[in-house]
Amino acid sequence: MLPCVTIWRIGKRSLILFSVVLGLVLLAEDASHAQAGPAPAPADSSGATVITLQEAIRRAEANEPAFAAARASSQSAALDRSIARASLLPSARYLSQDIYVQPNGITADSGEGVPLTPNPKFVSADARPWEYISQGVVDENLSLAGVAAIRRADAAAAMARAQLEIARRGLVVTVTAMFYGSLAAGHKLEIAQRGYREAQEFTGLTRDREKKGEAAHADVIKAQLTEQQQWRSLQDAALTAQAARLDLGVLLFPDPRTLYTLQESPGEPVLAPLADVEAAAARNNPELKSALANLGASNADVLGARAGLLPSLGFNLAYGIDANQFAANGPLTPSGAQAQNLGYSTSVTVNLPVWDWLATEHKVKQSEIRRQAARVALTATQRQLIAHLQTYYAAALTAQKELESLDASVTDAAESLRLTKLRYQGGEALVIEVVDAQNAYVTAENAREDGRVRYEDALAQLQTLTGSMEP
Repeated sequence: MLPCVTIWRIGKRSLILFSVVLGLVLLAEDASHAQAGPAPAPADSSGATVITLQEAIRRAEANEPAFAAARASSQSAALDRSIARASLLPSARYLSQDIYVQPNGITADSGEGVPLTPNPKFVSADARPWEYISQGVVDENLSLAGVAAIRRADAAAAMARAQLEIARRGLVVTVTAMFYGSLAAGHKLEIAQRGYREAQEFTGLTRDREKKGEAAHADVIKAQLTEQQQWRSLQDAALTAQAARLDLGVLLFPDPRTLYTLQESPGEPVLAPLADVEAAAARNNPELKSALANLGASNADVLGARAGLLPSLGFNLAYGIDANQFAANGPLTPSGAQAQNLGYSTSVTVNLPVWDWLATEHKVKQSEIRRQAARVALTATQRQLIAHLQTYYAAALTAQKELESLDASVTDAAESLRLTKLRYQGGEALVIEVVDAQNAYVTAENAREDGRVRYEDALAQLQTLTGSMEP
């Protein structure tokens, strides 16, 4: 931004606008490097953008409108704090004014070296129709209300930062659910494809056994029905996977149809011990910080209301010219004396409230009532934090245990399918047993994917209270 200085001369006969613009342009050999944005996400061999969970969160923070609004509110609140602080500091301004008043037809001695000058028609004007003002003015106002305004701005800025963090963590929950939901949808598509191939192979097996006279035609029909069902499940899985990718793409790219690949983090995320989670929640919970900041703002409102009962102090200093000639010195008088127009004036103002029909006292009571409500909200937030922490941790712990059980179920279901097919080939099992084993295997794999999503969602919900859960 280039500095700009503007000087106004206001008068009936003249209006002068003088603008001086000063700028400094710095050249650097690596300017293009300094202006470069963050490095783009890597791409795989097919040219698709590789998206990790952290990359998805970063992109969502840049594209999600609700989070952008929360960030703008936080930045605006920080500027309000700066504005409130500036109100307690002296302000400087330059005043330049040219005043002309029509004469009334009567002349008089001005006493400034000019024997006879016309008197102005307006009694509020000077003894001469011309008056020139060119002054630098410094103003300072001191009151307890200004201090209260700074405290309230500080509390509002802290509250806005807490709300921004709440919005960020909520966005993390949303992105995490969509990220792992899309991953699960892709895995379920692979499961459906594998199930369909398995059904096709089994249909071929029943036909071969029918030709050999080892199986009835009813076995072929049952296998065909299973194959048709697996084909329909494959179509549904493909549609679900496409919808999940597009929904996530809306948050990540300007065009949601952009080709991308999701990359899972290596290993399962670790659930920290409950004691560590409680300590993190006590330190980093944004809802609690927001409630504390709200109480601080209420305390500042009480202080500001009580400031109306106390006096305030104002100080003014003006240095320059306020004379009938635009000059540092006036003309010589007949006696040889010369008036000096350049000088200064000061004023100190004390405002002492006396009576306002109890309006200020009622404002104090109003602010105290709101402060009591803020205290109740703070205690309620503390109770909710305890309850939510226990609930979210129990949900994460349960999901973790279920995930271990689901892994075992997939292993057992795969082994059951293998053994059942061997028994059927040996003529010891019925076709319905093979079909049941196939369906059980697909169901177990889909359940494991759903369990993984539940575990990640539970961890993300827990992180809304604690922040990062990384050990």
